[in-house]
Amino acid sequence: MSKRALITGITGQDGSYLAELLLSQGYQVWGLVRGQANPRRSRISRLMSDLYFVDGDLMDQGSLVAAVDRVQPDEVYNLGAISFVPMSWQQPELVTEVNGMGVLRVLEAIRIVSGLNGSRNGGSQIRFYQASSSEMFGMVTESPQCEKTIFHPRSPYGVAKAYGHFITRNYRESFGMYAVSGILFNHESPRRGAEFVTRKISRAVANIKLGYQDKLALGNLDAVRDWGFAGDYVRAMHLMLQQDGPTDYVVGTGRMNSVRDAARIAFEHVDLDWRDHVVVDPDLVRPAEVETLCADARRAEAELGWTPTVDFAGLMRMMVDADIRQVSREREYEDLQVAVGW
Repeated sequence: MSKRALITGITGQDGSYLAELLLSQGYQVWGLVRGQANPRRSRISRLMSDLYFVDGDLMDQGSLVAAVDRVQPDEVYNLGAISFVPMSWQQPELVTEVNGMGVLRVLEAIRIVSGLNGSRNGGSQIRFYQASSSEMFGMVTESPQCEKTIFHPRSPYGVAKAYGHFITRNYRESFGMYAVSGILFNHESPRRGAEFVTRKISRAVANIKLGYQDKLALGNLDAVRDWGFAGDYVRAMHLMLQQDGPTDYVVGTGRMNSVRDAARIAFEHVDLDWRDHVVVDPDLVRPAEVETLCADARRAEAELGWTPTVDFAGLMRMMVDADIRQVSREREYEDLQVAVGW
């Protein structure tokens, strides 16, 4: 029989790439969604027709127990989260509930269902992956950062993710669960939300190149990140759950680029000078900035055999090309609506 995987956050960037990967490997893939009328469910269903869905909410323990019990998964990937860091200062309690307590609720659901069913599948157990974040490192004590680097998060988002990371470790040590965390550094793609800085840049470049926009407002141009391609990073997630024993891993490229680099590469790709279009908006600077994050992913490379396949320049060019196509389609549709009088 094929393996079953349950993915929270399946309608997001990582969830969609992971679902594609698992389907290609013969998995039966289930996505946890809040409400059957969820519009994002419809979009991912059009992208992948072989998905199954189950109702559940990271803020509702009972719904998670029911979902895990119904699906009877071999693997659970907890990718569901409020992932836009600046929002965590605006709604810190909500972000903590979803990104922190939500992890606890999924772990509890797995523990309860496993206990109710006893030994599953000839003695195997549900394997759990938690999406931890490089934002947990925050004010870094060393660079690059590895699995042993001390956490000093600089946002409510990072604090909540640190709780999720430690409670995953606690359930592994307390109950013998196969539970791991992937400490993933920034990873982007054409599916990234428009509020994230790399997608904000690529979208603006497309609009500017096509004549629909003139200026792009950004915050701290000197902020540095280790950015990679989301399609590469979901491979690491899957590999972590295929090992003999549960271990946490740092996943990143080990190369740093600034927001300024991202803008320069994106504008150069369409033969424009970023300095003619980018303006700095002080209101977009975070209250407590994380200046430098860079991954030491040697353990993932040595033990998982994982290495990234897309470099940062290639990633930004990929995103710009995708946004040019998307903006062109959107404008053509708008023109058609005007032409027919809608």
